[in-house]
Amino acid sequence: MYVPFDTLPENSRVWLYQSERKFSSEEIKLIQSRLSHFCETWNAHGNPLPTSYEILDDQILVLAVDESAAGASGCSIDSSVRTLRELEQQLRVDLTNSGKVSFKSEDGAIEVAHALSIKNKVLEGAITKDTPVINPVLQSKKDLENIWISAGKSWLNKYFPN
Repeated sequence: MYVPFDTLPENSRVWLYQSERKFSSEEIKLIQSRLSHFCETWNAHGNPLPTSYEILDDQILVLAVDESAAGASGCSIDSSVRTLRELEQQLRVDLTNSGKVSFKSEDGAIEVAHALSIKNKVLEGAITKDTPVINPVLQSKKDLENIWISAGKSWLNKYFPN
C-alpha cells in the first residue's frame, strides 16, 4: 500500500536506481504514475507492504518499504525490479544495472560512469577525493541523510595516491 515517503519510519529499507540522465517533466509524471500504482499493489505473500518512492534530483529513484509488519520477499522484490525494467524500456534509460557510479561534477550536475571505467575518471581528474559520490552502502531511509559522500571516503579511495 502506498504511503507518503515522509511517513515511513527511518529504518525502512531502500533501493536506489540511478539514471544516466535527468528525467523530463513528462517522464517524471509517468514514473510517478507507475510507481504509485506499483506501491498500491506491492505485497509479500498477500500481505500489503507499506511502501513509497522518491525521485531525487530528477534522476535518482528511491523505492522504500516499511518491513516492520512483513518483510519484502524475494518474489516481491522481483516484482519491483520488473516494474523498474518496464520503466527502463519506456524511458530508454538504464536503472537496474548496479555496475554504475554516480558522482557530482564541479558544476553540481550528476554524472554516471560504469564502474569499470571509474579508475580512468579518477586518473583524468574528473573525480577527486572531494567529489561527491553516491554512497553505495545505503540500506535504510535514515541512510539517505548521507546519500552523497566524498569519493575519498568511499571504495574509490583506493584509486587516489596517498
